[in-house]
Order: sequence, then structure tokens, then C-alpha cells
Amino acid sequence: MSRKTDMLKDKDFLELAARKNSISLTLTVIELVVYFGFVFLIAFNKPFLSTKITPDITIGIPIGIGVILLSWVLTGIYVRWANSKYDSMVEKIKEKIGA
Repeated sequence: MSRKTDMLKDKDFLELAARKNSISLTLTVIELVVYFGFVFLIAFNKPFLSTKITPDITIGIPIGIGVILLSWVLTGIYVRWANSKYDSMVEKIKEKIGA
């Protein structure tokens, strides 16, 4: 029990938790703003989304695809961060506590 208590007070662990929370919150807020922005466009500005950019495609289609692609990009950003920063910080903490 004391090893767990010591880890929760460890400076490196607290920094790891703060960084993870920071990037998770930032990426989540970006995704929510984009997603709900698109939903609000659907709800309140249908004429804009129904504007044709070609005879068969409206502006809403590329915007919807963009929302999906942005989700993938944000996931990729998190994975890259986790692989390059988070994992090494976790390993450092594990070595420190002997796990």
C-alpha cells in the first residue's frame, strides 16, 4: 500500500497525469466543438449545407467527411504523443517504483 501511496505523490507521476489530462482534454474539446458545430449547422443552417458545389454534391458532404477525417487525425495525434512521450514517462515511473 505504501508503494502506491508514494507513487501518487511522486513528482514524475503527477506530471504524467497532468500532461495526459491536458492533451486528452484539448483533443476532446476540439472534437466536440467540430462535431457539435456540424450538428448545429444541420439543425440551424440547412440551406447552407444543401448548397450544391457540383450537380450531385452539396457542401454538407465534404464537411461531414472532414468531421470524420478530423476524428482520425486527432486520434493519430494522441497515438503519436502516447508513443513518443507517454510510454517513456510510464517506463521511467515503473523503473523508479520497481514495477
